[in-house]
Amino acid sequence: MHQSSHDPPPRVLHITQPVDGGVARVVVQLVRAQVAAGAHLTVACPGGPFADGLAAAGAEVRHWAAGRSPGASLAREVRSLARLVAEVRPELVHAHSAKAGLAGRLAVRGRIPTVFQPHAWSFEAVGGTTAALALKWERLAARWAHRTVCVSAAERERGVRAGIAARWSVVPNGVDPEVFRPAARDTVRAVPLPGIGPGAPLVVCVGRLCPQKGQDVLLRAWGEVARRVPGARLVLVGDGPDRRRLASSAPESVLFAGAVGDTLPWYRAADLVVLPSRWEGMALAPLEAMACGRPVVLTDVDGARESLPPDLAPRCLVPPGDPAALAAALGGLLLDRHARESLGDLGRRHVLAAHDVRHTAGAVEGVYRELLGGAWPAARVAPTEYRESIHS
Repeated sequence: MHQSSHDPPPRVLHITQPVDGGVARVVVQLVRAQVAAGAHLTVACPGGPFADGLAAAGAEVRHWAAGRSPGASLAREVRSLARLVAEVRPELVHAHSAKAGLAGRLAVRGRIPTVFQPHAWSFEAVGGTTAALALKWERLAARWAHRTVCVSAAERERGVRAGIAARWSVVPNGVDPEVFRPAARDTVRAVPLPGIGPGAPLVVCVGRLCPQKGQDVLLRAWGEVARRVPGARLVLVGDGPDRRRLASSAPESVLFAGAVGDTLPWYRAADLVVLPSRWEGMALAPLEAMACGRPVVLTDVDGARESLPPDLAPRCLVPPGDPAALAAALGGLLLDRHARESLGDLGRRHVLAAHDVRHTAGAVEGVYRELLGGAWPAARVAPTEYRESIHS
């Protein structure tokens, strides 16, 4: 049944945990676009700045007390979420990342059209028995998701190879190129940390300080970069469980900015942005950096190659877990200003063409429209260019 101008807007419940990092930024952008499209949105999540940002974007925010990882409180978290679903009475549920996907699918069990978006697979984040249990759960819970939305074809293929029999859609991540845009060429670098002069070669890494993001590999590479490029500085933007361990072994040329509310000044200040992840779905930070006209160096993990234009891959991708290759790529680009400017321009044009958040929102709205039988406001951007076909 298609929505008429007299029908109330569809009620969508987003469930999310974690509430920081790239997943949080993806959810806020999506919520903002869906509110603009006329949807009635509720978001269940823990409180804090993330919840405040969602409210500012126009969503109704309902507090859901949930930890980042499964634990003894899971049964209580599922019960409280089931009560919240009964109160909100959504027409569609969209669960983001492993923890919300776990609790959300247990609470709803397919009774309401459900979208699950893993934002990188949970069984890749752990090892041993825990990984086996996580994979067994994903195989089981696929029956309770009417659609599993992956942010890259590589993420979907990883799920297929793992034996997850889902109904798939691929919707690449996007960013707002009107927010993340290059600074004026004559702008003097201004960064909020002491000890970084306007002329110091600056590498920035934006991401949660945790094993997934690979900052430990970056620190092992940094000594060679600093030797090859005297005066170079590295800034780690973000916080997380590995901060103390990373800081204990970092040289003076590495600075820790901590968690920041706005990453844009750091992208604009950087000569080069790096993300040495061990695994990803499709990381948001490189897209944000490219939108700002900054060259990036990434590890060749799921989604990384898809996030780059083909011309950038040879200079911008290195094998994961390889400090020597990472150091060579960083040092080479820091010493080649012309290459940095060329790669930055290519990256900006690629984001405008393929990773504008409006394309992403239009593609997600297309998924919703299929699941709701057409009951969704008309898409502002045709999603067909940005979504891959659905596989049973």
